[in-house]
Amino acid sequence: MTEMINFAHRGASAVCPENTMAAFRKALEFGATGIETDVQMTKDGKLVLIHDEILKRTTDGQGFVKDHTWEELQQLDAGSWFHEQFRGERIPSLEQLLHLTKDQGTIINIELKNGIIQYAELEERVIAAVRSFGMEERVVISSFNHYSLVKCKSLAPEIRTGLLYMEGLYRPWEYAKTALADALHANKYAVLPEWVEEAKANGIVYHPFTVNDPEEMKKLIAANVAGIITDHPDLLHRLLNT
Repeated sequence: MTEMINFAHRGASAVCPENTMAAFRKALEFGATGIETDVQMTKDGKLVLIHDEILKRTTDGQGFVKDHTWEELQQLDAGSWFHEQFRGERIPSLEQLLHLTKDQGTIINIELKNGIIQYAELEERVIAAVRSFGMEERVVISSFNHYSLVKCKSLAPEIRTGLLYMEGLYRPWEYAKTALADALHANKYAVLPEWVEEAKANGIVYHPFTVNDPEEMKKLIAANVAGIITDHPDLLHRLLNT
């Protein structure tokens, strides 16, 4: 059986400020074999890793990510909101994460944050960055914007895509085929063992999110999902190795 991917959700976000280099490095220390992150774009076209479209929650900045240049965002503190020991952490670029993981064998799940703000050429720029590091085989691009994922597949058929959704899709593996997607990034409540089996028979895998309870992890491991997205990669690592 292929090894299940232990995706650290925004890095090791239970113990570090999410989507920072500290969180990504800690995830690798914790045994994560995958890292999930969110990508947006600055005013001057730099790819940055941050979840919210607005800066307020995870930095000491204000306003929209899209209205600031890379240089302006680098002046912001993206760590002390979580804990004083992380003061001085910065919003990282996608390139920084790809550089960190290039020689680690890590699978990178890049979520395009283009559901609310339609970043022009976000797909092209992300694909170009992935290709520049030669990591096409180790990246999964996901989004709640499924039109964007179809565009990614047309631009880069060699890069895997994962459809993000919350609940209630009927026979989602059939829908995945229409979008040329490789994976279902389903909310953890929208995953049943028989669905995992039927999806697999149709060439589609499940990577459910965000799974933090050990009992839920055990059920999904038993259901043979291909990967689990969690804030606690250390806990999942222990379960997968006992």
